[in-house]
Amino acid sequence: MDDRYGSDVLATGWRQRGVKPVPEVAAEVDLVVEVASDGYVGAVTRVQGGNVELEDRVGRKRLFPLGGGFMIDGAAVRLTPPAPKEQRAKRTASGSFAVGDQRARVALPSRILVEGRHDAELVEKVWGADLRVEGVVVEYLQGVDLLDDLLAEEPPSATRRYGVLVDHLVAGSKESRIADAVARGPYGRHVKIVGHPFVDVWQCVTPRALGIAKWPEIPRGTDWKTGICRAFGWPHETQADTARAWQHILSKVHTYRDLEPTLLGRVEELIDFVTAPAS
Repeated sequence: MDDRYGSDVLATGWRQRGVKPVPEVAAEVDLVVEVASDGYVGAVTRVQGGNVELEDRVGRKRLFPLGGGFMIDGAAVRLTPPAPKEQRAKRTASGSFAVGDQRARVALPSRILVEGRHDAELVEKVWGADLRVEGVVVEYLQGVDLLDDLLAEEPPSATRRYGVLVDHLVAGSKESRIADAVARGPYGRHVKIVGHPFVDVWQCVTPRALGIAKWPEIPRGTDWKTGICRAFGWPHETQADTARAWQHILSKVHTYRDLEPTLLGRVEELIDFVTAPAS
């Protein structure tokens, strides 16, 4: 005999039989939903603490608990928290992938040498994180003229290499003559001298980063930094004035994009040189 009431009216879940399940939809930003109870329509602006914030077409915002009670295109839905976004790998100021939770290595015997404090500060700002991971120390020479004395006091070797960054390394300059002499000397294999063509490391900061069309041209016979400060209308009478000018310029450098390519390539070259395995 047919049972017109079904099999067992007391069985578990009998109330849900024939009921269409409500689909779950992640409450992603900009998703437009309608609140079933009062017809409020808005776009998702954020999800926090189990609630979803909706903003209507005139900018009014309201907060609702996640779950049921919403509609999309007239169909009931349950709003759920959006899936956590996969974090993008962070990069250092130099553009390298940042190494998380890693302490700085013990300093290598090899060194990168720069001509002055400003050069060292610029290299530290952009490549500092990379150098600490590699265990490379940056020291300043106070002038490439002193390089011969340093090499004599602390001779380089296959396990103690020096990478040297100099200003104004162009054909016929004093810097190029010194570099050629070192390359031909007894330590040539273990010393790499590279440089940029600018008069001073200040010019390695791009005009775009400073918000200017180009660096001013300073006449021969005028101290270059003093001339730059004067051209920009900055105080230029004392060493403290020059230091403040440099700190202003340095503050405009945030990543490698704020530096001239002629410097970027040379510093990367030196890092590779002093961190390469001894051969």
